[in-house]
Amino acid sequence: MTTPPIEFRHARVSQVRIARPTDRLEVVVAFYRDGLGLCELGRFRDHEGYDGVMLGLPQATYHLEFTHHRAGSPCPAPSADNLLVLYIPDPDELAGLSKRLESMGHPAVDPHNPYWRNKSVTFEDPDGWRVVLCSEPGV
Repeated sequence: MTTPPIEFRHARVSQVRIARPTDRLEVVVAFYRDGLGLCELGRFRDHEGYDGVMLGLPQATYHLEFTHHRAGSPCPAPSADNLLVLYIPDPDELAGLSKRLESMGHPAVDPHNPYWRNKSVTFEDPDGWRVVLCSEPGV
């Protein structure tokens, strides 16, 4: 008798990290930490030529990591449709974040996809990657 194959529907993932390089580590970190209010969860220096910073929400099992290699780490934004979407249903919080980003020199930009109009505000980080602040509660 053979055992039927096990169907894996969901992996037991303990944490998710979204990482990307940048040649402007400190200004990118300032955008996400000081502008968006993400917490600096960790930082490393000169790990085999790399410096990096992890940013996220306290107690969350996901975070962003930005790295820089001493030989250079260019990472142009792939398109205006590659997005990091943060769902912020409180209108006062969303307005406050928008105002803070604009005061830091990051004006809102028109979304490439019309889906995001009338429900969000889109910004570009210092490397040109887009962040959407959406007024809906999320999925």
